[in-house]
Amino acid sequence: MAGFENKVAVITGGANGIGKCIADEFRRNGAAVCVIDKAEGPHFVGDISDKAVLERFAESVIREHGHIDILINNALPLMKGISECSYEEFQYAMAVGVTAPFYLTKLFLPHFREGGSIINISSSRDRMSQPQTESYTAAKGGIAALTHALAVSLGGRIRVNSISPGWIDTTGQVYAGADAVQQPCGRVGEPLDIANMVLFLCSDKAGFITGENICIDGGMTRQMIYHGDHGWRLDIPQTEQGGDQA
Repeated sequence: MAGFENKVAVITGGANGIGKCIADEFRRNGAAVCVIDKAEGPHFVGDISDKAVLERFAESVIREHGHIDILINNALPLMKGISECSYEEFQYAMAVGVTAPFYLTKLFLPHFREGGSIINISSSRDRMSQPQTESYTAAKGGIAALTHALAVSLGGRIRVNSISPGWIDTTGQVYAGADAVQQPCGRVGEPLDIANMVLFLCSDKAGFITGENICIDGGMTRQMIYHGDHGWRLDIPQTEQGGDQA
């Protein structure tokens, strides 16, 4: 996808997984890419839960490039559930998943060029859950809501959209059997499925799209599941069925 020459893209959590794939695709299409990540590497190393780190990072980007065109808020929040997640851990998840995207947007706002784009990486967990995932799910729900709020506030200047990935394998493993066919698309997702949408939403081809949350999950959240229907079964522990208890 052409059109990113002379553009500056900032990506949080861009050292590995989906973030790295997004960064690589922007570079391949001509953009200058600035990454911040906790992992060591040839990028800005820092914890985005720290306000001072965010300020130093933003300063370094503007000092080097003078402006930005694209901000991708991708860094991964902590996932812990109600049984084990402490107050401090929940706060940390919110800092990484919601506060940092808000504050980076605020820091970069005076430096966005016309036609700028912000993409927030949410999750299909912003609309569905597994047990014991409260910190991650709350952070992803928060960034999805932050997306449409920012889209309205920044309307006419910066388009803001979010993407909600489903099961995206970042290891290169190929899945078969139930892992694949439980998804209407017939396979597990890969990082490029997300990166392709990111680049489209940041391109001029998506110029009339803002405030949207696009779920890329192979159709899993659209598939209704009932016990006993089409071979689906839910195995309930004996104690939950009113059986004998030890």
